[in-house]
Amino acid sequence: MRYVITLLMVICIGVSWMAKAKGEGMEDFKPGKVRVYEAASGKYLLVDRIIKSDDEWKKILTPEQYRIMREHGTERSFCGLPVKKGHKKGVYKCAACGTDLFRVENKFESGTGWPSFWQPVDSANVGQREDGSFGMKRMEVYCARCGAHLGHVFDDGPPPTGKRYCINSVALKFVADKE
Repeated sequence: MRYVITLLMVICIGVSWMAKAKGEGMEDFKPGKVRVYEAASGKYLLVDRIIKSDDEWKKILTPEQYRIMREHGTERSFCGLPVKKGHKKGVYKCAACGTDLFRVENKFESGTGWPSFWQPVDSANVGQREDGSFGMKRMEVYCARCGAHLGHVFDDGPPPTGKRYCINSVALKFVADKE
């Protein structure tokens, strides 16, 4: 069943990011402060939202990152998975702004071809909004600080949450914990 879902997602991807390229669904993302959790310190921080023009994002991100993170695209399944063998602890951060998103110990193999996590570092660090593209009802996941599109969350993950945060690997940057 997951392979069928993956195939449908891959077929629909090209149109999805084009529909959102103009920033649709970002009306709620305005300048100001946002509270995020910093995994290293174990504290919440009040930080400025990161708002940049398309030209500014294009200077910071690779073309593939820009297509996915700013135009709501997706990468092909089973490519570029950020597998970090030998690291028992670490954090996957937003590739656009460095906000902590997912812990390596919350990653699991879903068989879908995208990095999957059963929970974020903290719910304050990721936002969710309904994505009704292609007649499918899904929940998009985005970075709470910079608004970058990360992927989607589904209700078919493992315990204890039952969630599967299906994330594009180019949206993530792995940083190992200092020992």
